[in-house]
Amino acid sequence: MAWPALVAFSIFGIIPLFGVLYLSFTSWNGLSQNVPFAGLESWKSVLSDPGLPHALWVTFLIMALSWLAQTPISILLGVFIAKHSRYRSVLAVLFFVPLLLSQAAIAITYKMLLDPNFGLGAGLGLEFLQQDWLGDSTLAVGVVIFVVSWQWIPFHSLIYQGGVRQIPASMYEAAEIDGAGRVRKFFSITLPQLKYTIITSSTLMVVGSLTFFDLIWVLTAGGPGDATRALAVDMYQRGFKATLMGPASVIAVILVLLGLGLALLVRRLGGRDAAESQLEGA
Repeated sequence: MAWPALVAFSIFGIIPLFGVLYLSFTSWNGLSQNVPFAGLESWKSVLSDPGLPHALWVTFLIMALSWLAQTPISILLGVFIAKHSRYRSVLAVLFFVPLLLSQAAIAITYKMLLDPNFGLGAGLGLEFLQQDWLGDSTLAVGVVIFVVSWQWIPFHSLIYQGGVRQIPASMYEAAEIDGAGRVRKFFSITLPQLKYTIITSSTLMVVGSLTFFDLIWVLTAGGPGDATRALAVDMYQRGFKATLMGPASVIAVILVLLGLGLALLVRRLGGRDAAESQLEGA
C-alpha cells in the first residue's frame, strides 16, 4: 500500500532534489540547452558572497519571531476551542479561511491596507496607521511576521485543539480535587501533556518559514534595501532575475539541508521520540 506514495514522492521529491544538486555544480543560465559543468565554482561564489550571511540572518530572524508570535497564541486558542465545544465547529470553519487564500493574495490585500496614502489608516483617519510600513526596514520585518502569523495561527490552533482533547479528563478531575485552579492546571497538566504537539507544531513552523517567498516578494520584494531578503528571495533573485541557476541551486540545497537539520534539532530538543511516546501511551 505504501508503494504508490513512495513512487510519487520519488518522482516529485527525490529525483528533482538530485537534479537541483547537480545544477549546483553547473553554470547554467536557465535558457540554453547546454548545461556546462562548473565544478565548485557556484558553491565558492555563494559561500564567499557577503550577502549570504545577511540572508541567513533575515531567514532565522523571521523564523524565530514568527515562532514566538504564533506558538503562545495558538496554544491559548487551541485550549479555548477544546474547552468550548459549542464554538468548535464554527471556529474550525473560520480558522480554515486564511489557509484557503494564497499567500500572494494575502500579501496584496495587506499591502493595500497598509498603504500610508490610500490604505486603512488614511481612510479611517488614524495617524498611527499612516506610517511607511513597508518602506522602513524594522517595520517591514514586523509586517511580514504579522501577516505570516495571521495566516498560520488558526492552523496551529487546530493542531493544539486536537492535542488538548487527547488529554484524559481524569487528570483535570484529580487536580480539581487537590484544589488546583485554571492557571495551575494549565501549567501543570495542559502544557506538559502538549509537549509532543508543540514539537510537531514547531517543526512545521520552523521548516515552513524557510520557504516564505511569495508573501515576502509581493509585500516588499526583499526590501527596503535587503531588509527582508530571506534565502528563498535570494534564490529567486539569483536564479530568475540574474539567470544564475548554479548559485540559485546552491541556495536551494542549503535550504534543504537547513530544513533537515532544524527538524532533527527540534526533535532532539523534545527529548524522546514522539512516536515512541505515543506507542507507550497506547
